[in-house]
Order: sequence, then structure tokens, then C-alpha cells
Amino acid sequence: MLKKAILIIHGFAGGTYDEEKLANYLELNRNFDVFQFTLPGHNRNLSKANYMDWINYSEDMLKWLIAKRYYNIYLIGHSMGGVIATYLASKYKEVKKLVLAAPSFQYLSVVKDNLNITKSIKMTPKVIETYGKDEVIARFLKLNIGTLKQFADLVKHYYDYPKFVTCPILIIQGKNDNLVPLTSSEYVYNSVKSNVKKLVYVNGLTHDVFKDNKQIYYIVEKFLKKKLKGGIETI
Repeated sequence: MLKKAILIIHGFAGGTYDEEKLANYLELNRNFDVFQFTLPGHNRNLSKANYMDWINYSEDMLKWLIAKRYYNIYLIGHSMGGVIATYLASKYKEVKKLVLAAPSFQYLSVVKDNLNITKSIKMTPKVIETYGKDEVIARFLKLNIGTLKQFADLVKHYYDYPKFVTCPILIIQGKNDNLVPLTSSEYVYNSVKSNVKKLVYVNGLTHDVFKDNKQIYYIVEKFLKKKLKGGIETI
């Protein structure tokens, strides 16, 4: 039996804790070997890393899996991790399936590299209400203008890469996401060249797609185990 690996890539200013419960759920299935890692700078000082560090480290992790003879690799990317995973899926034939959760090709009130400052500021209270003041402050303490620019540069540089993706893809987007707009997932869905592509909107779900939602875990598991019918649906 061919070995199957799942590689999970977390989002900007996040960590493996954001997808930990999903990883644990998937590891219970012995057909998968699940791997997570922390992007450079995210465990200590984000200002010490740039967007190419995040890309290169993620690519090195994928190459390491290939060197370990994993030729069926399933990538799961959350938020900025979704942008990185999209790039990797477009480049490596060993990536057989791609799962994107709120992929941040657009974010706050930004489309590509055009930032609407007024709209973004107005959204800040909604973000605090959704995620809690302590968590928002803890994550934003990691950030500075230079770090935010690195994130923006990564999105800008890899914005067109969805059109190079041909493997089956599942996109999950919370209807109550205050960080990544629904149009970001729609952009990916309409751009990929995959024969099998599915976009699932989830009512009541925020940007923390994988926080504690077994319904979402089951959808991901089902997609990785078997083919799903394509299309767009809301649950």
C-alpha cells in the first residue's frame, strides 16, 4: 500500500494549535500520516522572517516527505497557509489533493494589493468580538508594519497561482469570517483547473475553521478518502 501523508500549513500569526484538533482527528485514521510544523518566526519573533522564508520552509517540508517516499501527499492550508499550499500544489505532482480553509488571497478589505483602510478599521471591532480581545491582542503583538508587508507581498506574489492547480480541491469558508471575505474562496474556485472542485460555505463559522468542529473534520476526511461531487453548497 502506498504511504499517504497529510501536511497541514497554518495561517499568518497563527500556529499548529489552530489545526491541532483536525490533525488529531485525521491521525486516528491509520491510512494517513499527519504532519504539522510552525512557520519561521511564528514561534518567537515574526519580524525575523520574510515571506520567502515561509515559502521555502514549507517547500522543504514537502520535499522531506517526498524523500521519505510519500508519493500521495494531501495538503491542507488555512488562511495564509492556503496561499502557500496552493503554490505547492501547482508545482508538485506528488500533491494529489488540496484542502483550503478560508484561503487569504483576499483579506480584510484588501483585494490583491489594494487596501481599503476605512473598511478595514471598521471591521476591527467585529474581529475582536469574534475572537476575543485577549487572543486578538496576543496575536497582533507579534506584528509590525514590516511583518504585515511580508504577508501582503506573499499574497501579491502568489495571487495568480490558483490557475495552475489541477488536482482535486476542497475549499471551506465560514459565512461569519471577518478576516477573509467569501470572494476570496470564490476567486480560487473559479480559477483552478481541477476536474473535481468543491466549495463549501458553513453558516455561523468564523475564520477559525478547524477550531472545534467535527462536522468540518468529517467533510475533510470524506474528501481525502474518496471523491466528492463538485459544486458549491452551504451547510
